[in-house]
Amino acid sequence: MASLSIRLDLDAGIRVGPGKIRLLEAIAAHGSISAAGRALGMSYRRAWLLVDELNGAFAEPVVAGRAGGRSGGGAAVTPFGERLIACYRGIERDAAQAARERLAGLADALAPARVPPGPRMP
Repeated sequence: MASLSIRLDLDAGIRVGPGKIRLLEAIAAHGSISAAGRALGMSYRRAWLLVDELNGAFAEPVVAGRAGGRSGGGAAVTPFGERLIACYRGIERDAAQAARERLAGLADALAPARVPPGPRMP
């Protein structure tokens, strides 16, 4: 089945795509950058660098740290971060709907799956 992947290329080389949005959603679900990174199979450093990039790209942060207490600190997606996720998912949904018929046409035009030849018998 064909699918559509969207990456937004904003001013000054700022890019927002499915990976960064999944990371934000994972932070919202898990309450920390490290837990989100683990859930996505990503190192804490990589997750932190992506969050830092997003936070620096916009006038408002997308993720904010939470002060530690008995259970430790964490991170939360800000209201602006939630709007970014919703905006991206809306664009993705609209684009997928607009492209559905053309994607189906391309999927129908694919060659049948090829099975690699087995060992040859003498």
